[in-house]
Amino acid sequence: MNERLKEKINESLSGVLPITVIVLILSITLVPMEIGTVALFLVGALLLIVGMGFFQMGAEMSVTPLGRGIGTKIMHVKILTFILAICFVMGFIITVAEPDLQVLANQVASIPNSVLIYTVAAGVGVFLVIAFLRIKFKVPLSRILTVFYIAVFVISFFAPNEFTAVAFDSGGVTTGPMTVPFIMTLGIGFSAARNDKDSSSDSFGLIALCSIGPILSVLLLGIFYNPTEAIYNSTELAPILSTTDVAKIFYHELPHYMKEVGITIVPVVAVFFIFQSFTKIYRIRQMFRMLIGFVYTAIGLILFLAGVNVGFAPVGSLLGTYLGSGEYKLLLLPIGALVGYFIVKAEPAVQVLNAQVDEITGGLVSHKMMNTALSIGVSGAVVLSMARVITGISIYYIIVPGYLIALVMSFFVPSVFVGIAFDSGGVASGPMTSTFLLPLAMGACMGVGGNVVTDAFGVVALVALSPLITIQLMGLIYKFKSRTKTVPVQEQPDEIVELEEE
Repeated sequence: MNERLKEKINESLSGVLPITVIVLILSITLVPMEIGTVALFLVGALLLIVGMGFFQMGAEMSVTPLGRGIGTKIMHVKILTFILAICFVMGFIITVAEPDLQVLANQVASIPNSVLIYTVAAGVGVFLVIAFLRIKFKVPLSRILTVFYIAVFVISFFAPNEFTAVAFDSGGVTTGPMTVPFIMTLGIGFSAARNDKDSSSDSFGLIALCSIGPILSVLLLGIFYNPTEAIYNSTELAPILSTTDVAKIFYHELPHYMKEVGITIVPVVAVFFIFQSFTKIYRIRQMFRMLIGFVYTAIGLILFLAGVNVGFAPVGSLLGTYLGSGEYKLLLLPIGALVGYFIVKAEPAVQVLNAQVDEITGGLVSHKMMNTALSIGVSGAVVLSMARVITGISIYYIIVPGYLIALVMSFFVPSVFVGIAFDSGGVASGPMTSTFLLPLAMGACMGVGGNVVTDAFGVVALVALSPLITIQLMGLIYKFKSRTKTVPVQEQPDEIVELEEE
């Protein structure tokens, strides 16, 4: 097996394994499950691990260099309207292919999947355009974030309550394993081409702005769109008598996900060929490597969606339903805290971010400090989410003060930390949040007899909110420490390294 692929699968294993162990322990102690259900869950977990490994490897080989190449070349185009059109189209296409968004759309029964996905994709496309204009015209990130989050909360008061939590969740899941590497490298290409002293800090913030687009677009959808009535029922799995039954269930569902993945991947590959035909930026060997990367991406996405929707998420929902409907409902709080702590530690993108901050600050804000702060923050966010499920408290009582604190902090924190903090919100709410935490919250909400749309949705939004505060706290620590010790923030190279095959 390719060593790099093995490394990616091991990273996925480290993310899924703690959750798997927690579920197995609960199935033995508090939540009895049939052997067939446990087998379905374990197979789903295995497909999720292998699928995420293939997917991340493929995205690294194909999507990342594509984003870097487009980001580098687009700045040489003289026609501004053409650049903006490219930004919108790329934001739209990459978002449609995002697996986390597809998982969320499958959970929102009141809105057709395609309607929600295309609405969110349009929001990302518009805000990728805005992000480009911010970099080009050197608009401070804290100022533009403040303006748009004020707009978000104003519009949210006119949208139906059923859309509020889903809208904020959409902002969290949009920036997942497909969009993050593409958008981050696109931002590096934009800012490096500008070549000035602020280009390093301005390379951050694209993910932050692209997370706002889905929130606004879904809120507007709620104002103008009449959703169908949806009844969320407790998850019921068909009787499973043997391992053959498990295999038949997955075999029956695979063609459906192969068709879905084909629809999402083909436009991305088409963009690659069109871009290459005009720029000739990639050599033959790198083109071949990127095509293999797209194949890896497709294989990984098929396995990921099958594992999540057939085996992993249903068991999370069953677990939540059992705990929420019995005398153990308060155990949702410590279980949520434990799951939240391990989920964020295991996100590969979070580890990349932590190493980046360690390098930028010259070690004053270490990898370990970032890991601890993020884990505690996300753990607390999940506890708040489970408290909402139990009590039915409105998400406004948490989201509004949380974003207010984060936005006020952004005016006192070094600018590079503002971009990192708001970017990390999308990074922290990775695949595990939408595939396990959200079904767990939905099941628990049905167990306690609450409103799934208003009380269960929002868990992704709260997970995405917590890094905004914790990382900016790290920025304040850096600012305080740097007064006594001169450790300059390292700037990225003026030019991007030539695109070469590894």
